[in-house]
Amino acid sequence: MKTRPPGRWGQPGVDLRAVGAPVRHIPVLLAEVLEALSPKAGDVIVDGTFGAGGYTKAILASGASVVAIDRDPDAIAAGRGLEQQSGGRLRLVQAPFSTLDEQVESADGVVLDIGISSMQVDQPERGFSFRTDGPLDMRMAQAGLSAADVVNSFKIGDLARIFGFLGEERNAGRIARMIESRREKRPFERTLDLADAIETHIGRAPKDKIHPATRVFQALRIFVNDELSELAKALVASERILKPGGRLAVVTFHSLEDRIVKRFIADRADVATGSRHLPEAHARTATFRKAGGGVPAGDAEVAANPRARSARLRAAIRTEAPARAGDLTIFGLPKLPGIQAPRER
Repeated sequence: MKTRPPGRWGQPGVDLRAVGAPVRHIPVLLAEVLEALSPKAGDVIVDGTFGAGGYTKAILASGASVVAIDRDPDAIAAGRGLEQQSGGRLRLVQAPFSTLDEQVESADGVVLDIGISSMQVDQPERGFSFRTDGPLDMRMAQAGLSAADVVNSFKIGDLARIFGFLGEERNAGRIARMIESRREKRPFERTLDLADAIETHIGRAPKDKIHPATRVFQALRIFVNDELSELAKALVASERILKPGGRLAVVTFHSLEDRIVKRFIADRADVATGSRHLPEAHARTATFRKAGGGVPAGDAEVAANPRARSARLRAAIRTEAPARAGDLTIFGLPKLPGIQAPRER
């Protein structure tokens, strides 16, 4: 049976079929994640983004136990069969991964696969993609403010900030003004309606590689699910529960996410010793040590799974130092409008 070659951490390769990974959902950087976590029998690993269970299945195959968290009720429901077959080594929890320290007291490893799962994209009724038509929803937890609520009720300036910061959309202002004008006639309720309106307004050159609505949809998804704040809180929570020597592995898919993870690890791996210019109270010890830089997917994986093209894995190992205070200002999160109750439509 073929396996992937050893990766940067020197552990054996992993055969995707051997761990039961579904054909339609291929866990990204799976071998590298396992090498970073180094799970073994008796370990407790937290999979903070269960999704279709790709990482969890591989970790269970190593003999470790898993506490798998997901806020999407569909993901939890789909994983119940695996939970029943695990012999008590898998516990599923429906919750935001930012609360992982409320679900587990201590762990030998934490893995986070940030962003949207292929299961969500493949279901038009979830409204995450405009490849097929569906309701403009995008809620991972299937509750709270929807993308349609944001598009149809937020002020033009707030929309422009969301599209600009979270989507890095250079036409954020133009698109926001178009939305404000169009929604007065009829609200946006479907994915293709919004995508087509953006394409018509902005245009699309033959050389453009992505649809003009791609960054707006990314921004709406990140905002509706508060993804950047959730990630920052999950990293701080991981620091609290990881044992000395425990391992953190985070896979990101765009620069906003990767910047947060990189900044967190750099901050926690930094040792401030204080000086004659600073009070001794400012001295601190490193709570993590870096375990390699941002690891991309290899050419073979990208060819087999295009979703892996932008993926980056960052890993760190917990030291014996006490966890620091959960100050989120280190992450430089953008100031965006608060989540509001949707208005009646």
